[in-house]
Amino acid sequence: MGKLGVVPSVPVGKIKSFGAFGPKYEVREALRALDDGDWMVEVMLAETGEKAEYRLTHVNDDPEAR
Repeated sequence: MGKLGVVPSVPVGKIKSFGAFGPKYEVREALRALDDGDWMVEVMLAETGEKAEYRLTHVNDDPEAR
């Protein structure tokens, strides 16, 4: 949980891409709050199944995959 115990809204299950033309990934769960107020979120790469950590602000900025 975050510093205040409030987990932000995370689009769990959404398929997005890294930028307009990047690889697709599935949004997983919020992992931890960062000191700057952002959150780290687990994502899973669609092609490989590899899991990675990614900032929630970047997730929110990335487009939904087509």
